[in-house]
Amino acid sequence: MNDDPVIEFSGFLKACRLFRENRLSEAEAVCTNLLRKNPLDQATWALKLQCLSDSTYIDELENEDMGLAETFLDQNVIAKSARPGTSFARPKTTAKGVNPILRFIIAIIIFSMSYGNVYRFGTLISTYNMFSRPTTNAGRPLSGVVRPQSSFKSGSMDQAVRTARTAKTARAVSSTSARNMRLGTASMAAGADGEFVNLARLNIEKYAADPQVNRQLFEYVFYYVNDMRVAHQIAGAASKSAGFEDYYWKNQLAKCYLRLGMIPDATKQLQSSLEQRKLIETFAFLAKTYNRVDQPMAALKTYMAGLDVFPEDVTMLTGMARVQEALGEFDVSVALYNRVLDAQANNIEAIACVATTYYYGGKPEIALRYYRRILQMGCSSAELFMNIGLCCLAAQQFDFALSSIMRAQSTLTDDVAADIWFNIGQVMLEVGDLPAASRSYRIALTHDPDHSESLVNLGILRYRDGNIDEARSLYAAAVAKNPLMFEGNYNLGLVCFTQGKYHDCRRLMERALEVFPDHEHCKKILSSIKPLYESI
Repeated sequence: MNDDPVIEFSGFLKACRLFRENRLSEAEAVCTNLLRKNPLDQATWALKLQCLSDSTYIDELENEDMGLAETFLDQNVIAKSARPGTSFARPKTTAKGVNPILRFIIAIIIFSMSYGNVYRFGTLISTYNMFSRPTTNAGRPLSGVVRPQSSFKSGSMDQAVRTARTAKTARAVSSTSARNMRLGTASMAAGADGEFVNLARLNIEKYAADPQVNRQLFEYVFYYVNDMRVAHQIAGAASKSAGFEDYYWKNQLAKCYLRLGMIPDATKQLQSSLEQRKLIETFAFLAKTYNRVDQPMAALKTYMAGLDVFPEDVTMLTGMARVQEALGEFDVSVALYNRVLDAQANNIEAIACVATTYYYGGKPEIALRYYRRILQMGCSSAELFMNIGLCCLAAQQFDFALSSIMRAQSTLTDDVAADIWFNIGQVMLEVGDLPAASRSYRIALTHDPDHSESLVNLGILRYRDGNIDEARSLYAAAVAKNPLMFEGNYNLGLVCFTQGKYHDCRRLMERALEVFPDHEHCKKILSSIKPLYESI
């Protein structure tokens, strides 16, 4: 037995040890006790600032969440009517246009199974098709993973305000900057001693010029307090004291400008930073600024410039793959994700996106291998089990499909319950159990009354039963929830056509053609209505 004495740390060394072991709350408590004994201990003060900022740290590269004000009142977008394939609002289409089979999915991805409908003139369209990649509410192709900015400007601002109220939020997020300020106030009030640093009385110029504490103070204000005005003031003063030659403070200024919505100023700071020192973070942030102003081509050039300096870097390759996927270039995106997997074999985002592309490419067996790989890596969620179950069902492996779907049903959470039950309804359609499918759609609507896809499919089942008025009300509710939904507009227009309401039919078909410009059935119905208007 080893009788060597155990070394115990105390004081500032103990706090440093706890901080290195990522035991932030314990390190903060030690620093608090030390500061009570000596409030002028600058090292302890800086360490506590670092503990507080690290406890609320958010990777700004992945922080893409935008509120209504940033989304609909943004004046930074350069091209209002861009060519297809050069804007996130207009991804590249196939010969038949972007597939309009909509289903909004949460988490890794829950994709629909094939139903094999043969669409004829006058046939209702379900939100369900064989190996067709769905799109988001804004018409963008669905990704393998859900990202905060996965849909751009879905509908109008009025529509967003009316439909954003869900069971999870009391009201729509109006502005991310205002929300960050409220979160910062709440985080400071949560402390036992209240606010740690009184920013109103702090000498910003003095501490910003001190290289020993200015970085810790900035991160505390930026991440913990969420006061962008003071953070920008600290970064500006620190950059000035460094003679405007420190790339670090230029990057921090760019972060502040991004939070404040001042995209051109952020771009200038990042470009100046790259002239002094080339970093992966700087290239990624510069590409992010171009994405914010809907300039994906400039973002791709920035990522390429980053790859020239840092070959096969995962951050650069992942950013390029995301942009290409958002533009509809799925083959290029999959090739980039494969390069990511060559460099980092456990990258879950790359695995999920490649699996999604293989599934919608008609290769569910290969997609199943990728999803099983995610499961082997220790990730377990209802969405993943549902994906595995639907892949097995598409590959005719019914025994594994049933067990996986049941596992997904038993482990679902409230935020994905509607999508899980929607997929269960699709499976019931596949096996021909229409009453069970109808029940699944109704359960999905109990979890999310705004689930427009379930409303459309439930309306189709009601139409099959002869309840035309009920089907019409369900279609109208789906269109009210999601005005950009192709199936809702088309099916409601078709019902109006059969009931002789040609004016409403024309309006709905024209709206459906805005989403799917080359849909032949919509064109045929409009051409049949046209003589009626000409005869008036």
